Amino acid sequence: MNYWLVKSEPFKYSWDDFVKQGVGTWDGVRNYQARNNLAAMKIDDLVLFYHSNEGVEVVGIAKIVKEAYQDPTTDDTRWVVVDLTPVEKLPKTVTLQSIKADVRLQDVSLIRQSRLSVQQLKKEEFDIIVSKAYEN
Repeated sequence: MNYWLVKSEPFKYSWDDFVKQGVGTWDGVRNYQARNNLAAMKIDDLVLFYHSNEGVEVVGIAKIVKEAYQDPTTDDTRWVVVDLTPVEKLPKTVTLQSIKADVRLQDVSLIRQSRLSVQQLKKEEFDIIVSKAYEN
């Protein structure tokens, strides 16, 4: 199993929008590294859902339910999408500030490549971030 983080601006597509939809297609990605990450996703991989620009925090966990296929928003065959479904809203959001403050997370793409919209995480990084949502 692989672990990922996807970023969305909540005023465009929030966690609540995603939950209402039930299954979301992660489309519109036009960065080659992010596209390659989408192409590497497998069914049941776990994904952290991150609100960017506004909130700047991890808000929930999703999972991949359909692997990469042609992005329906373009005729350009270089671009792909995946489908995900919500698994769990985190009991407490995990802020970017909290992630940056944790020395165990200094190498995550969220810090090193802050503009990348689809990022791979190590299992340990995923687990640390999720555990922060359960701290008092």
